[in-house]
Amino acid sequence: TSGRVSITVRDILAAARGQPVPRHGYKCRACCRVFPTLWAVKTHIQHSSQEGYSCKAYYRKLKVLLEKESQAQEGPPAPQ
Repeated sequence: TSGRVSITVRDILAAARGQPVPRHGYKCRACCRVFPTLWAVKTHIQHSSQEGYSCKAYYRKLKVLLEKESQAQEGPPAPQ
């Protein structure tokens, strides 16, 4: 299912939590390149394979892991 996971700006910001923030721009957590806007880093992630990077795969995997972690913290669903 990870092939169908889409990366959003919210996912990029969630991935950046706890990371040093560049003064000007946003850092791709996968390749450490800095971009001037969130749109630019999102575009980079979407087209990273054309540039020889695997940033899209990194963010997809990270999104799946963060969703699993969130579900585990919520606990099992209440019985009905």
